[in-house]
Amino acid sequence: MPGLNETPSSSRLQIAIFGRRNSGKSSIINALTEQTVSLVSEVAGTTTDPVRKSMELLPLGPVVFIDTAGIDDQGVLGEMRVKRTLDVLNRTDLAILVVDGARGVGEWEKKILGAIREKKLPVVGVVNKVDLPDYQSDLIKVWQKELGLSLIEVSSLTGRGIDDLKQALIRTAPASREERPLVSDLIKPGEVVILVVPIDSAAPKGRLILPQQQVIRDLLDHGALALVTREKELSQALAGVGKKSALVITDSQAFGEVSALIPADTPLTSFSIIMARYKGDLDELVRGAQAVEALQPGDRVLIAEACTHHRQADDLGAVKIPRWLEQKVGGKLDLHWSTGFSFPSDLKSYKLIIHCAGCMLNRREMLYRIAQANHAGLPIVNYGVLIAYLHGILPRALAPFLSAGDQGVGTRRDPATP
Repeated sequence: MPGLNETPSSSRLQIAIFGRRNSGKSSIINALTEQTVSLVSEVAGTTTDPVRKSMELLPLGPVVFIDTAGIDDQGVLGEMRVKRTLDVLNRTDLAILVVDGARGVGEWEKKILGAIREKKLPVVGVVNKVDLPDYQSDLIKVWQKELGLSLIEVSSLTGRGIDDLKQALIRTAPASREERPLVSDLIKPGEVVILVVPIDSAAPKGRLILPQQQVIRDLLDHGALALVTREKELSQALAGVGKKSALVITDSQAFGEVSALIPADTPLTSFSIIMARYKGDLDELVRGAQAVEALQPGDRVLIAEACTHHRQADDLGAVKIPRWLEQKVGGKLDLHWSTGFSFPSDLKSYKLIIHCAGCMLNRREMLYRIAQANHAGLPIVNYGVLIAYLHGILPRALAPFLSAGDQGVGTRRDPATP
């Protein structure tokens, strides 16, 4: 969990490196970061899972380098590693394609470059191992023509070309990464915002969760006054505030209790709904709430969480949401879970996807998951939107965004109160 002064990994530019086994991908990452991030060995297939390293790459700023398994990995486990490598493309902002100077360009390089281009990602090409005595520099023109891509000559062993590679990354990175507001467009400097943060057995000891950290920082950056309280002290906090709160933001699981305590004319929303707007497509997730009305006992539902954590006795995704949802449906559902960066490729058997706030995903990955659901004709909703819907307060929870000028939020189908 990042500290308050650190840029969250999901908000950093994601730079992923791809190539065949033993092409020197890990060595290049180590050379770029000037640290031993990935294990290096002459044995092919040393990198088995994506390895991530956060750093500053000026003038780009905070970035994450992702080292991946070889695209030519073999066997049953190898196929699984290749799938994970390809999955990395869904959260990549900038790709590096590595050509082994001793082997040249083959079908593997063309295959991964095709996948990169299919995702419309900017890509930088490199030829590694140019320090080898049998490296033939005149072949680079042939390889560039085969790939339709310029190639930078580098040696991860001697450091040759690494600075050129850094400069190429800086030049090729997306020209502008849209800075989407969290809450700064909902409030004015000097206004009071109350943040309701339940502290239960699932809350990380000694710290706040990432969305809470990010909202607090956004409020501080824009001169607002952040008052943080538990739901137990909310009444006291409301009484102690010298002026009316401009906004109340609550943890989704306390929606019902909080909405009953604050005045009807005080804007209310949740951290999860804020993240839905920041990371994904809020309107699409609002539409997904409508699918609850069509659910029947026995229907297959996927609950997707982007992070992995030890589930508590009353876990939100494993216990509370299933309980509330089955109460609404009137019977047991066929519930399935996915965690971390894994996401099922076959979604057609499900009736609904319920996704977490996605604070550990970057926006590209979250939008990819929404697009996958759309492609399968499957509605998708996130925790905060669903909980507000099930508690009958979704219109109120969306109102702050409508007043801020968001277009289309909740207007494709007016969310009915259950």
